[in-house]
Amino acid sequence: MDKKEQEIMKNETKTTEMTSNKSVNRRQFLSRTAVASAGMILAPNIVGKAAPVGTDEIRVGLLGAGAQGQVLWDASQNIKGLRFMSVCDIWKKGNLKTVSTQMRWMKKRGHVGTPYTDYKEMFDKEKLDAVIVATPDFWHSEHACAAMEKGLDVYCEKEMSNTVEGARKMVETMKKTGKKLQIGHQRRSNPRYIYCYENLVKDPSILGRITTINGQWNRPAAACTDLGWKESEAIDDATLAQFGFKDMKQFRNWRWYKGLGGGPIVDLGSHQIDIYSWFLDAMPSTVMADGGVDYWTDHEWYDYVMAMYKFDTKFGPVRASYQTTTTNSSNGYFETFMGDEGSLQISEAKGRLQLYREAATPEGDWDKWVKKGLITKVDPVTKKETKAKNQVTDARETPEPPKYDVSAPELEVAYHQPHLENFFETLRGKATLNCPGEDGFKTAVMVLKVNEAVAAGKKLTFKPEDFEA
Repeated sequence: MDKKEQEIMKNETKTTEMTSNKSVNRRQFLSRTAVASAGMILAPNIVGKAAPVGTDEIRVGLLGAGAQGQVLWDASQNIKGLRFMSVCDIWKKGNLKTVSTQMRWMKKRGHVGTPYTDYKEMFDKEKLDAVIVATPDFWHSEHACAAMEKGLDVYCEKEMSNTVEGARKMVETMKKTGKKLQIGHQRRSNPRYIYCYENLVKDPSILGRITTINGQWNRPAAACTDLGWKESEAIDDATLAQFGFKDMKQFRNWRWYKGLGGGPIVDLGSHQIDIYSWFLDAMPSTVMADGGVDYWTDHEWYDYVMAMYKFDTKFGPVRASYQTTTTNSSNGYFETFMGDEGSLQISEAKGRLQLYREAATPEGDWDKWVKKGLITKVDPVTKKETKAKNQVTDARETPEPPKYDVSAPELEVAYHQPHLENFFETLRGKATLNCPGEDGFKTAVMVLKVNEAVAAGKKLTFKPEDFEA
Protein backbone atom coordinates (compact mmCIF):
# COMPACT_ATOMS: atom_id res chain seq x y z
CA MET A 1 0.00 0.00 0.00
CA ASP A 2 1.52 3.34 -1.07
CA LYS A 3 1.48 6.63 0.84
CA LYS A 4 -1.69 7.92 -0.88
CA GLU A 5 -3.68 4.77 -0.11
CA GLN A 6 -2.46 4.76 3.49
CA GLU A 7 -3.73 8.33 3.92
CA ILE A 8 -7.13 7.47 2.45
CA MET A 9 -7.47 4.34 4.60
CA LYS A 10 -6.50 6.34 7.70
CA ASN A 11 -9.22 8.91 7.01
CA GLU A 12 -11.77 6.20 6.33
CA THR A 13 -10.94 4.43 9.60
CA LYS A 14 -11.28 7.72 11.48
CA THR A 15 -14.70 8.33 9.91
CA THR A 16 -15.86 4.82 10.82
CA GLU A 17 -14.77 5.28 14.44
CA MET A 18 -16.62 8.61 14.63
CA THR A 19 -19.87 7.26 13.27
CA SER A 20 -19.81 4.08 15.36
CA ASN A 21 -20.19 6.15 18.52
CA LYS A 22 -23.20 8.13 17.32
CA SER A 23 -26.84 7.31 17.96
CA VAL A 24 -27.43 6.86 14.25
CA ASN A 25 -24.43 5.82 12.19
CA ARG A 26 -24.23 5.34 8.43
CA ARG A 27 -24.93 1.59 8.48
CA GLN A 28 -27.95 2.07 10.74
CA PHE A 29 -29.23 4.89 8.56
CA LEU A 30 -29.03 2.73 5.44
CA SER A 31 -31.01 -0.03 7.10
CA ARG A 32 -33.64 2.48 8.16
CA THR A 33 -34.00 3.84 4.65
CA ALA A 34 -34.17 0.40 3.06
CA VAL A 35 -37.13 -1.08 4.93
CA ALA A 36 -40.41 0.60 5.83
CA SER A 37 -41.65 -0.26 9.31
CA ALA A 38 -43.45 1.45 12.18
CA GLY A 39 -41.42 3.91 14.23
CA MET A 40 -38.48 4.14 11.85
CA ILE A 41 -37.11 7.37 10.43
CA LEU A 42 -37.94 7.20 6.74
CA ALA A 43 -37.80 9.33 3.62
CA PRO A 44 -41.28 9.60 2.09
CA ASN A 45 -40.65 7.19 -0.76
CA ILE A 46 -38.30 4.47 0.55
CA VAL A 47 -39.55 0.88 0.36
CA GLY A 48 -37.61 -2.37 0.69
CA LYS A 49 -37.20 -4.65 -2.34
CA ALA A 50 -35.69 -8.05 -2.96
CA ALA A 51 -32.03 -7.98 -4.01
CA PRO A 52 -31.25 -9.03 -7.61
CA VAL A 53 -29.50 -12.29 -8.34
CA GLY A 54 -25.71 -11.90 -8.61
CA THR A 55 -22.99 -9.80 -7.03
CA ASP A 56 -23.44 -6.52 -5.21
CA GLU A 57 -20.45 -5.05 -7.05
CA ILE A 58 -21.35 -2.06 -9.21
CA ARG A 59 -19.13 -0.81 -12.04
CA VAL A 60 -19.25 2.98 -12.25
CA GLY A 61 -18.13 5.60 -14.73
CA LEU A 62 -17.65 9.26 -13.76
CA LEU A 63 -18.69 11.72 -16.45
CA GLY A 64 -17.42 15.16 -15.52
CA ALA A 65 -14.41 15.44 -13.19
CA GLY A 66 -14.58 19.10 -12.23
CA ALA A 67 -15.21 20.45 -8.74
CA GLN A 68 -18.56 18.72 -8.25
CA GLY A 69 -17.43 15.51 -9.92
CA GLN A 70 -14.52 15.36 -7.50
CA VAL A 71 -16.86 15.95 -4.55
CA LEU A 72 -19.01 12.99 -5.65
CA TRP A 73 -15.96 10.81 -6.29
CA ASP A 74 -14.64 11.63 -2.81
CA ALA A 75 -18.05 10.90 -1.23
CA SER A 76 -18.18 7.54 -3.04
CA GLN A 77 -14.88 6.24 -1.70
CA ASN A 78 -16.40 5.00 1.57
CA ILE A 79 -19.24 3.16 -0.18
CA LYS A 80 -18.52 -0.55 -0.41
CA GLY A 81 -18.91 -2.52 -3.60
CA LEU A 82 -18.18 0.27 -6.07
CA ARG A 83 -15.56 0.00 -8.78
CA PHE A 84 -14.84 3.19 -10.71
CA MET A 85 -13.84 1.82 -14.07
CA SER A 86 -13.44 5.08 -15.97
CA VAL A 87 -13.60 8.86 -15.89
CA CYS A 88 -14.40 11.27 -18.71
CA ASP A 89 -13.59 14.97 -18.94
CA ILE A 90 -12.47 17.26 -21.77
CA TRP A 91 -9.73 18.91 -19.64
CA LYS A 92 -6.91 16.40 -20.17
CA LYS A 93 -4.22 18.29 -18.25
CA GLY A 94 -6.51 19.32 -15.43
CA ASN A 95 -9.58 17.49 -14.14
CA LEU A 96 -9.07 14.30 -16.14
CA LYS A 97 -5.47 13.84 -15.09
CA THR A 98 -6.23 14.59 -11.44
CA VAL A 99 -9.11 12.15 -10.99
CA SER A 100 -7.87 9.31 -13.19
CA THR A 101 -4.59 9.39 -11.26
CA GLN A 102 -6.44 9.22 -7.94
CA MET A 103 -8.47 6.24 -9.14
CA ARG A 104 -5.37 4.39 -10.29
CA TRP A 105 -3.74 5.02 -6.92
CA MET A 106 -6.64 3.07 -5.42
CA LYS A 107 -6.47 0.09 -7.77
CA LYS A 108 -6.26 -2.31 -4.81
CA ARG A 109 -9.88 -1.41 -4.09
CA GLY A 110 -10.86 -2.35 -7.60
CA HIS A 111 -10.81 1.11 -9.15
CA VAL A 112 -9.37 1.41 -12.66
CA GLY A 113 -9.98 5.01 -13.72
CA THR A 114 -9.35 4.68 -17.46
CA PRO A 115 -9.38 8.27 -18.82
CA TYR A 116 -11.58 9.43 -21.71
CA THR A 117 -12.35 12.77 -23.32
CA ASP A 118 -15.29 11.43 -25.38
CA TYR A 119 -18.23 10.07 -23.40
CA LYS A 120 -19.46 8.05 -26.38
CA GLU A 121 -16.15 6.23 -26.54
CA MET A 122 -16.33 5.52 -22.82
CA PHE A 123 -19.85 4.10 -23.14
CA ASP A 124 -18.83 1.95 -26.10
CA LYS A 125 -15.63 0.53 -24.61
CA GLU A 126 -16.39 0.18 -20.92
CA LYS A 127 -18.58 -2.41 -19.22
CA LEU A 128 -20.50 -0.20 -16.80
CA ASP A 129 -23.58 -0.59 -14.65
CA ALA A 130 -24.02 3.07 -13.75
CA VAL A 131 -22.67 6.52 -14.47
CA ILE A 132 -22.40 9.64 -12.33
CA VAL A 133 -23.06 12.74 -14.44
CA ALA A 134 -21.35 15.86 -13.05
CA THR A 135 -20.77 17.86 -16.21
CA PRO A 136 -21.97 21.47 -16.64
CA ASP A 137 -25.76 21.81 -16.50
CA PHE A 138 -26.23 22.34 -20.23
CA TRP A 139 -24.72 18.90 -20.92
CA HIS A 140 -26.76 16.99 -18.34
CA SER A 141 -29.65 16.07 -20.59
CA GLU A 142 -27.55 14.74 -23.46
CA HIS A 143 -25.20 12.84 -21.18
CA ALA A 144 -27.88 11.32 -18.94
CA CYS A 145 -30.12 10.34 -21.86
CA ALA A 146 -27.21 8.77 -23.74
CA ALA A 147 -26.26 6.76 -20.67
CA MET A 148 -29.79 5.47 -20.12
CA GLU A 149 -30.08 4.59 -23.82
CA LYS A 150 -26.92 2.50 -23.32
CA GLY A 151 -28.61 0.62 -20.49
CA LEU A 152 -26.91 2.46 -17.62
CA ASP A 153 -28.51 3.77 -14.46
CA VAL A 154 -27.72 7.44 -13.80
CA TYR A 155 -26.94 9.64 -10.82
CA CYS A 156 -27.12 13.20 -12.19
CA GLU A 157 -26.03 16.28 -10.32
CA LYS A 158 -28.50 19.05 -9.90
CA GLU A 159 -29.59 21.25 -11.59
CA MET A 160 -31.21 18.49 -13.63
CA SER A 161 -30.84 20.65 -16.74
CA ASN A 162 -30.47 24.31 -17.61
CA THR A 163 -33.74 24.07 -19.59
CA VAL A 164 -37.16 22.61 -18.82
CA GLU A 165 -37.10 20.86 -22.20
CA GLY A 166 -33.82 19.14 -21.37
CA ALA A 167 -35.13 18.00 -17.98
CA ARG A 168 -38.34 16.69 -19.54
CA LYS A 169 -36.37 14.67 -22.09
CA MET A 170 -34.45 13.04 -19.24
CA VAL A 171 -37.68 11.89 -17.58
CA GLU A 172 -39.06 10.64 -20.89
CA THR A 173 -35.88 8.64 -21.53
CA MET A 174 -35.99 7.25 -17.99
CA LYS A 175 -39.53 6.00 -18.56
CA LYS A 176 -38.76 4.64 -22.02
CA THR A 177 -35.64 2.71 -20.97
CA GLY A 178 -36.76 1.69 -17.49
CA LYS A 179 -33.42 2.82 -16.04
CA LYS A 180 -32.97 4.52 -12.68
CA LEU A 181 -32.38 8.28 -12.61
CA GLN A 182 -31.45 9.95 -9.31
CA ILE A 183 -31.08 13.74 -9.18
CA GLY A 184 -28.51 15.13 -6.77
CA HIS A 185 -30.69 17.00 -4.29
CA GLN A 186 -28.77 15.37 -1.46
CA ARG A 187 -30.78 16.88 1.40
CA ARG A 188 -33.51 14.35 0.59
CA SER A 189 -31.21 11.64 1.93
CA ASN A 190 -29.83 13.65 4.84
CA PRO A 191 -30.92 12.01 8.14
CA ARG A 192 -31.59 15.39 9.76
CA TYR A 193 -33.99 16.46 7.02
CA ILE A 194 -35.67 13.06 6.92
CA TYR A 195 -36.14 13.10 10.69
CA CYS A 196 -37.66 16.58 10.70
CA TYR A 197 -39.93 15.83 7.77
CA GLU A 198 -41.20 12.56 9.19
CA ASN A 199 -41.54 13.61 12.82
CA LEU A 200 -42.06 17.37 12.95
CA VAL A 201 -43.38 18.69 9.64
CA LYS A 202 -45.48 16.02 7.94
CA ASP A 203 -49.13 16.06 8.94
CA PRO A 204 -49.75 16.41 11.83
CA SER A 205 -47.14 19.16 12.05
CA ILE A 206 -45.71 20.21 15.39
CA LEU A 207 -45.60 23.72 13.92
CA GLY A 208 -49.37 23.89 13.52
CA ARG A 209 -50.53 25.35 10.24
CA ILE A 210 -47.46 26.39 8.25
CA THR A 211 -48.05 29.83 6.73
CA THR A 212 -44.60 31.16 5.91
CA ILE A 213 -41.20 29.91 4.73
CA ASN A 214 -38.02 31.85 4.26
CA GLY A 215 -34.59 30.74 3.28
CA GLN A 216 -31.28 32.08 2.11
CA TRP A 217 -27.83 31.22 0.90
CA ASN A 218 -25.48 34.12 1.50
CA ARG A 219 -22.09 33.34 0.01
CA PRO A 220 -19.03 35.57 0.56
CA ALA A 221 -17.41 37.39 -2.35
CA ALA A 222 -14.20 35.45 -1.77
CA ALA A 223 -16.00 32.20 -2.64
CA CYS A 224 -17.43 33.66 -5.86
CA THR A 225 -14.33 34.97 -7.58
CA ASP A 226 -13.59 33.46 -10.97
CA LEU A 227 -11.64 30.21 -11.09
CA GLY A 228 -8.34 30.41 -12.94
CA TRP A 229 -6.03 27.98 -14.70
CA LYS A 230 -2.42 27.50 -15.70
CA GLU A 231 -1.79 28.59 -19.27
CA SER A 232 0.34 25.50 -19.77
CA GLU A 233 -2.73 23.36 -19.00
CA ALA A 234 -5.27 25.33 -21.06
CA ILE A 235 -7.64 23.54 -23.44
CA ASP A 236 -7.18 24.52 -27.07
CA ASP A 237 -9.75 26.84 -28.66
CA ALA A 238 -11.06 24.23 -31.10
CA THR A 239 -11.89 21.76 -28.32
CA LEU A 240 -13.51 24.47 -26.21
CA ALA A 241 -15.71 25.50 -29.13
CA GLN A 242 -16.59 21.88 -29.88
CA PHE A 243 -18.01 21.51 -26.35
CA GLY A 244 -19.83 24.84 -26.21
CA PHE A 245 -17.35 27.18 -24.51
CA LYS A 246 -16.07 30.51 -25.83
CA ASP A 247 -12.82 30.44 -23.87
CA MET A 248 -11.15 29.03 -20.76
CA LYS A 249 -12.71 31.68 -18.52
CA GLN A 250 -16.16 30.52 -19.58
CA PHE A 251 -15.18 26.86 -19.24
CA ARG A 252 -13.95 27.37 -15.70
CA ASN A 253 -16.87 29.60 -14.65
CA TRP A 254 -19.75 28.26 -16.74
CA ARG A 255 -22.28 28.62 -13.91
CA TRP A 256 -22.32 32.39 -14.47
CA TYR A 257 -23.14 32.25 -18.20
CA LYS A 258 -26.49 32.05 -19.93
CA GLY A 259 -26.98 28.92 -22.01
CA LEU A 260 -24.50 27.03 -19.82
CA GLY A 261 -25.72 27.34 -16.22
CA GLY A 262 -28.38 29.24 -14.32
CA GLY A 263 -26.51 31.49 -11.94
CA PRO A 264 -26.60 31.36 -8.12
CA ILE A 265 -30.39 30.98 -7.83
CA VAL A 266 -30.07 27.68 -9.71
CA ASP A 267 -26.67 26.64 -8.42
CA LEU A 268 -27.42 27.36 -4.74
CA GLY A 269 -31.13 28.04 -4.38
CA SER A 270 -32.21 24.84 -6.11
CA HIS A 271 -31.16 22.77 -3.09
CA GLN A 272 -33.32 24.72 -0.67
CA ILE A 273 -36.32 25.49 -2.86
CA ASP A 274 -36.51 21.73 -3.41
CA ILE A 275 -37.03 21.37 0.36
CA TYR A 276 -39.93 23.85 0.27
CA SER A 277 -42.00 21.63 -2.03
CA TRP A 278 -40.92 18.40 -0.32
CA PHE A 279 -41.87 19.54 3.19
CA LEU A 280 -45.14 21.14 2.02
CA ASP A 281 -46.04 18.24 -0.29
CA ALA A 282 -47.19 20.89 -2.76
CA MET A 283 -46.03 22.81 -5.82
CA PRO A 284 -46.18 26.60 -6.16
CA SER A 285 -48.89 28.44 -8.08
CA THR A 286 -47.02 31.73 -8.61
CA VAL A 287 -43.54 33.23 -8.39
CA MET A 288 -42.17 36.75 -8.61
CA ALA A 289 -38.55 37.78 -8.29
CA ASP A 290 -36.05 40.58 -8.51
CA GLY A 291 -32.34 40.43 -9.17
CA GLY A 292 -29.50 41.79 -11.20
CA VAL A 293 -25.87 41.77 -12.21
CA ASP A 294 -25.04 44.20 -9.44
CA TYR A 295 -21.53 43.27 -8.34
CA TRP A 296 -19.89 40.75 -10.68
CA THR A 297 -20.36 42.96 -13.72
CA ASP A 298 -18.35 40.76 -16.10
CA HIS A 299 -20.86 37.90 -15.65
CA GLU A 300 -24.19 37.26 -17.36
CA TRP A 301 -26.36 35.72 -14.66
CA TYR A 302 -27.75 37.65 -11.69
CA ASP A 303 -25.45 37.72 -8.67
CA TYR A 304 -28.34 38.70 -6.38
CA VAL A 305 -31.86 37.28 -6.49
CA MET A 306 -34.83 37.48 -4.16
CA ALA A 307 -37.85 35.34 -5.01
CA MET A 308 -41.34 34.95 -3.56
CA TYR A 309 -43.50 31.87 -4.14
CA LYS A 310 -47.10 31.12 -3.27
CA PHE A 311 -47.92 27.48 -2.47
CA ASP A 312 -51.56 26.37 -2.28
CA THR A 313 -51.59 23.52 0.23
CA LYS A 314 -54.53 21.52 1.56
CA PHE A 315 -54.32 23.58 4.77
CA GLY A 316 -54.25 26.94 3.02
CA PRO A 317 -51.80 29.24 1.22
CA VAL A 318 -48.13 29.41 2.18
CA ARG A 319 -45.89 32.34 1.21
CA ALA A 320 -42.25 31.42 0.73
CA SER A 321 -39.35 33.79 0.18
CA TYR A 322 -35.80 32.97 -0.83
CA GLN A 323 -32.69 35.04 -1.39
CA THR A 324 -29.21 34.31 -2.62
CA THR A 325 -26.35 36.78 -2.48
CA THR A 326 -22.72 36.51 -3.55
CA THR A 327 -21.02 39.35 -1.69
CA ASN A 328 -21.59 38.62 2.01
CA SER A 329 -21.84 35.45 4.11
CA SER A 330 -24.10 36.78 6.88
CA ASN A 331 -25.91 33.87 8.59
CA GLY A 332 -24.91 31.43 5.85
CA TYR A 333 -27.65 29.18 4.53
CA PHE A 334 -30.83 27.76 6.08
CA GLU A 335 -34.57 27.27 5.65
CA THR A 336 -37.16 28.39 8.21
CA PHE A 337 -40.67 26.92 8.34
CA MET A 338 -43.10 29.03 10.39
CA GLY A 339 -46.47 27.87 11.64
CA ASP A 340 -49.05 29.34 13.97
CA GLU A 341 -47.78 27.13 16.82
CA GLY A 342 -44.02 27.00 16.24
CA SER A 343 -41.10 27.46 13.90
CA LEU A 344 -38.31 25.22 12.65
CA GLN A 345 -35.00 26.43 11.23
CA ILE A 346 -32.97 23.77 9.50
CA SER A 347 -29.73 23.68 7.55
CA GLU A 348 -27.34 21.18 6.04
CA ALA A 349 -24.63 22.90 8.07
CA LYS A 350 -23.65 20.83 11.10
CA GLY A 351 -25.17 21.90 14.41
CA ARG A 352 -27.70 24.30 12.92
CA LEU A 353 -31.16 23.12 13.90
CA GLN A 354 -33.54 25.26 15.93
CA LEU A 355 -37.12 24.66 17.08
CA TYR A 356 -39.31 27.23 18.86
CA ARG A 357 -42.79 27.04 20.31
CA GLU A 358 -44.94 30.11 19.98
CA ALA A 359 -45.39 31.64 23.44
CA ALA A 360 -49.17 31.65 23.00
CA THR A 361 -49.18 27.89 22.36
CA PRO A 362 -49.70 26.04 25.66
CA GLU A 363 -46.67 24.07 26.77
CA GLY A 364 -48.92 21.08 27.35
CA ASP A 365 -49.70 20.91 23.65
CA TRP A 366 -46.08 19.95 23.01
CA ASP A 367 -45.75 17.49 25.90
CA LYS A 368 -46.73 14.59 23.64
CA TRP A 369 -43.76 15.32 21.37
CA VAL A 370 -41.47 15.46 24.41
CA LYS A 371 -42.80 12.13 25.75
CA LYS A 372 -42.13 10.52 22.38
CA GLY A 373 -38.50 11.59 22.70
CA LEU A 374 -38.64 13.69 19.53
CA ILE A 375 -37.85 16.98 21.23
CA THR A 376 -36.53 18.22 24.57
CA LYS A 377 -37.35 21.53 26.18
CA VAL A 378 -34.38 23.81 26.75
CA ASP A 379 -34.37 25.57 30.11
CA PRO A 380 -34.10 29.33 29.55
CA VAL A 381 -30.94 31.05 30.68
CA THR A 382 -31.75 33.47 33.49
CA LYS A 383 -30.36 36.91 32.82
CA LYS A 384 -30.21 39.66 35.40
CA GLU A 385 -31.60 42.76 33.75
CA THR A 386 -31.44 46.26 35.10
CA LYS A 387 -34.15 48.73 34.13
CA ALA A 388 -34.08 52.42 34.54
CA LYS A 389 -36.41 53.81 37.15
CA ASN A 390 -39.93 54.30 35.86
CA GLN A 391 -39.07 52.51 32.58
CA VAL A 392 -42.16 51.02 31.00
CA THR A 393 -41.99 47.86 28.86
CA ASP A 394 -43.04 48.51 25.28
CA ALA A 395 -46.30 46.66 24.68
CA ARG A 396 -45.15 45.87 21.14
CA GLU A 397 -42.27 43.74 22.36
CA THR A 398 -42.60 40.02 21.72
CA PRO A 399 -41.30 37.68 24.41
CA GLU A 400 -38.62 35.24 23.35
CA PRO A 401 -40.33 31.97 22.37
CA PRO A 402 -39.54 28.77 24.28
CA LYS A 403 -36.75 26.79 22.63
CA TYR A 404 -36.56 23.02 22.15
CA ASP A 405 -33.79 20.66 21.13
CA VAL A 406 -34.59 18.24 18.32
CA SER A 407 -33.43 14.63 18.64
CA ALA A 408 -32.39 14.47 14.99
CA PRO A 409 -29.20 12.61 14.10
CA GLU A 410 -26.14 14.49 12.88
CA LEU A 411 -24.62 13.57 9.54
CA GLU A 412 -21.09 12.35 10.23
CA VAL A 413 -20.09 11.59 6.64
CA ALA A 414 -19.79 13.72 3.49
CA TYR A 415 -23.00 15.58 2.61
CA HIS A 416 -23.47 13.64 -0.64
CA GLN A 417 -22.64 10.16 0.67
CA PRO A 418 -26.12 9.12 1.93
CA HIS A 419 -27.72 10.23 -1.35
CA LEU A 420 -25.18 8.25 -3.37
CA GLU A 421 -25.68 5.27 -1.06
CA ASN A 422 -29.43 5.50 -1.61
CA PHE A 423 -28.83 5.41 -5.38
CA PHE A 424 -26.54 2.39 -5.28
CA GLU A 425 -28.71 0.54 -2.75
CA THR A 426 -31.62 1.08 -5.13
CA LEU A 427 -29.62 -0.53 -7.93
CA ARG A 428 -29.09 -3.50 -5.61
CA GLY A 429 -32.85 -3.70 -5.03
CA LYS A 430 -32.65 -2.71 -1.37
CA ALA A 431 -34.24 0.77 -1.52
CA THR A 432 -36.05 3.17 -3.82
CA LEU A 433 -34.75 6.52 -5.00
CA ASN A 434 -35.14 9.50 -2.69
CA CYS A 435 -35.10 11.97 -5.59
CA PRO A 436 -36.09 10.24 -8.84
CA GLY A 437 -36.22 12.09 -12.14
CA GLU A 438 -39.87 13.10 -11.73
CA ASP A 439 -39.09 14.97 -8.49
CA GLY A 440 -35.96 16.55 -9.91
CA PHE A 441 -38.00 17.77 -12.86
CA LYS A 442 -40.51 19.54 -10.61
CA THR A 443 -37.71 21.36 -8.80
CA ALA A 444 -36.09 22.34 -12.10
CA VAL A 445 -39.39 23.90 -13.23
CA MET A 446 -39.72 25.83 -9.94
CA VAL A 447 -36.19 27.18 -9.97
CA LEU A 448 -35.69 27.97 -13.64
CA LYS A 449 -38.89 30.03 -13.51
CA VAL A 450 -37.21 32.43 -11.08
CA ASN A 451 -34.78 33.68 -13.71
CA GLU A 452 -37.74 34.12 -16.06
CA ALA A 453 -39.56 36.15 -13.41
CA VAL A 454 -36.56 38.43 -12.90
CA ALA A 455 -36.34 39.06 -16.65
CA ALA A 456 -40.10 39.62 -16.96
CA GLY A 457 -40.30 41.93 -13.97
CA LYS A 458 -43.69 40.57 -12.97
CA LYS A 459 -45.45 37.72 -11.21
CA LEU A 460 -45.55 34.50 -13.23
CA THR A 461 -48.08 31.69 -12.88
CA PHE A 462 -47.56 27.93 -12.77
CA LYS A 463 -50.09 25.50 -14.14
CA PRO A 464 -50.37 22.01 -12.62
CA GLU A 465 -49.39 20.48 -15.96
CA ASP A 466 -46.12 22.46 -15.90
CA PHE A 467 -44.81 19.98 -13.33
CA GLU A 468 -45.70 16.90 -15.37
CA ALA A 469 -43.12 15.20 -17.58
